[in-house]
Amino acid sequence: MTRNSCRNSRGSGTIRQRKDGTWEARFTVGRDPGTGKQVQKSVYGKTRAEAARKMRAHTHEIDEGIYADPAKITFSAWLDVWLNEYMGSAKHSTVEQYRYQIRTHLKPALGAVKLSALTSPMLQKLYNDCISQKGLSPKSVRNLHGVAHKALDQAVKLGYIRFNPCEACTLPRVEKKEMQTIQGDRVADFLKAIRGHQYEALYFVTIFCGMRQGEVLGLTWDCVDFEKGCITINKQLQKKRQEGGGGETRFVALKNDKQRKIMPAPAVFQILQQVQRQQKEDRLRAGGDWINPLNLVFTNALGQHLVAYTVYHNFKKIAESIGLPDIRFHDLRHTYATLSLQNGDDIKTVSENLGHATVAFTLDVYGHVTDQMRQDSANRMQALISAAQA
Repeated sequence: MTRNSCRNSRGSGTIRQRKDGTWEARFTVGRDPGTGKQVQKSVYGKTRAEAARKMRAHTHEIDEGIYADPAKITFSAWLDVWLNEYMGSAKHSTVEQYRYQIRTHLKPALGAVKLSALTSPMLQKLYNDCISQKGLSPKSVRNLHGVAHKALDQAVKLGYIRFNPCEACTLPRVEKKEMQTIQGDRVADFLKAIRGHQYEALYFVTIFCGMRQGEVLGLTWDCVDFEKGCITINKQLQKKRQEGGGGETRFVALKNDKQRKIMPAPAVFQILQQVQRQQKEDRLRAGGDWINPLNLVFTNALGQHLVAYTVYHNFKKIAESIGLPDIRFHDLRHTYATLSLQNGDDIKTVSENLGHATVAFTLDVYGHVTDQMRQDSANRMQALISAAQA
């Protein structure tokens, strides 16, 4: 039996190998207020290093004053600890999405359950009820499962629970929705409909650059290189919402933290030059009221950032006016990708322009387009063969 010991202080512990070959780390969490005796807890690992890591995590929590007894902590309390202490490096928007899932679904259904008593059937029932009673989509349930899984994974790492009950859950199948794009002659209809609109330039740049809404709203002049004909996409503009309403609009990282450079068509730079000239006129007209500390490309007449909802709402009105009621602003990005592929751009270039994590993801999303391209290729080859055999 191997044992390392340091028993005297709060947060200290011992590590020993058990008869079954696993390792146990026992540590002091404090003193019982009634008896004055030291209270100790144990965590286990398949290796000494694993047990030591779990003990260090617990003793750190003890030092920070955030330790909770695994036998007493509820699922609700653990979710609060996880959000506040273990999600510090996550994007604000991600944390807010997690907070919403927790507040709306996880806490009301399972918050009072002891963390150690939480089971797979309990979680499975929650998922099933969300579909049958709340009308959530399979994708929404999978997102909810992702939050629960991450939170409980951290509890496993700390030794609060032996295994993650999410692992044994069966998730609903997500069916791919047909992608909506502006096709064929409808692109010309769209360009005609936005002509003269206050957001014409923004919509034009979006459909021919494939940017996400936050990326185009957060585009700054230092990222537009007229001389080299390229645009650097390295951030997006998002609103950091606050409880009770309101919030601060600021730059945040890209979705995949993947900075990219694109080389759009010359027409994109022509319209950006028009935006630049208009912005200079607006600045002269506004005088001391001009405010554009972020150096944004797309602003209102006073240099302030545009509001995402207003941009989206105006887009929907335009889309409906030309008979495209189901199209979303994000579908401008899909339209760009589809047009690029149909015009002969290789899949790697399109993937890089979109900022996708992998080419495989691009192929998966736009497989229907590449299938048609393969068929067109086969038809061209058949025409060549027929001509050669004639």
